[in-house]
Amino acid sequence: MKKVFKWMAIVLLGALFVGTFVFLYQKSRPKEQVYEICDVQLSDLEKKTIVTGKIEPRDEVNIKPQISGIVSEIYKVAGETVKKDEVIAKVKVIPDMGSLSSAENRVRLAEISLSQAQTDFERMQKLYDEKVISAEDYEKSGVVLRQAQAELAASKDALNIQREGISLSNAKMSTTLIRSTIDGLILDIPVKVGNSVILSNSFNDGTTIATVADMSNLIFRGNIDETEVGRIVEGMPVVITVGALQDLRLNAQLEYISPKGIETNGANQFEIKAAITVPEGQTLRSGYGANAEIVLSRVSQAISVPESALEFVGDSTFVYLLTDSVPRQSFERRAVTTGLSDGIRIEVKSGLKVGEKVRGILKLE
Repeated sequence: MKKVFKWMAIVLLGALFVGTFVFLYQKSRPKEQVYEICDVQLSDLEKKTIVTGKIEPRDEVNIKPQISGIVSEIYKVAGETVKKDEVIAKVKVIPDMGSLSSAENRVRLAEISLSQAQTDFERMQKLYDEKVISAEDYEKSGVVLRQAQAELAASKDALNIQREGISLSNAKMSTTLIRSTIDGLILDIPVKVGNSVILSNSFNDGTTIATVADMSNLIFRGNIDETEVGRIVEGMPVVITVGALQDLRLNAQLEYISPKGIETNGANQFEIKAAITVPEGQTLRSGYGANAEIVLSRVSQAISVPESALEFVGDSTFVYLLTDSVPRQSFERRAVTTGLSDGIRIEVKSGLKVGEKVRGILKLE
């Protein structure tokens, strides 16, 4: 019985030894590498660049008051459309006390002058009727009277402008009524009733009462890197995609390239603008973030392979042409000349023919 166990132990040890030997042998053998095979085919290739920017109205106007005062009424809200000269708000004038006092004094002096001129005219008229004075003297007194009347009207008009901001002789053109200067959509009204506003002058920009824009005439504004600005020209077609509107692609045309670059994060950027064609019924909002896709170069029906199939050695480029696949893959190294790439496939100008097959990336087991 002991001999049986002894021989069984010897057999088990021998089997373990042989199994270990076979396992190590299998592990030491090089694995066969299998590559994906790519077809050499004709493709339309495009080299594109993507420019990040936003959509803006071409004409956007800040409406500012022509007088300083306090907003007393607001007739419109953001989102409403307005016509040129339509009233948006009203400003109540806060008069300067010095100017107001001067205007009141001017009225009083004008009233005194008119009273004196009226008395003189009546006296001259009586003397003229009695044939004591000439017609010329009588007419001069009439001129003085009319001048005094005009001065009183002008002084009262100036006083009313100081008090109310409205001219008595031309109330329709009142500077207290803030009117739109263009037809368009009100984008923003940053003031509220009771806010103080100041007019625009050489010392300050003035208070913006409202921002109005023509939303039927939109442009894309963005910045392109200096490495690509030399490859674009005005008039090139542009495709605009809007992040907030899925699957919307807008046609546009490049109309402006800045002649001066601006340094941004260490890189020179050049501003570009493109006129957008808005589809009928489509609503776009000012400030939408967007991307502009510009085709820098294009080639049609070019012999092409995936870029992953290329091998670069110095200034030379090679592919591995499939020569046999049975019993195992075999390849022939071949030099090629490349052209335009779209980032996925690349043009092969010489070295390959349509229908040939080349080695791609290594398959993972």
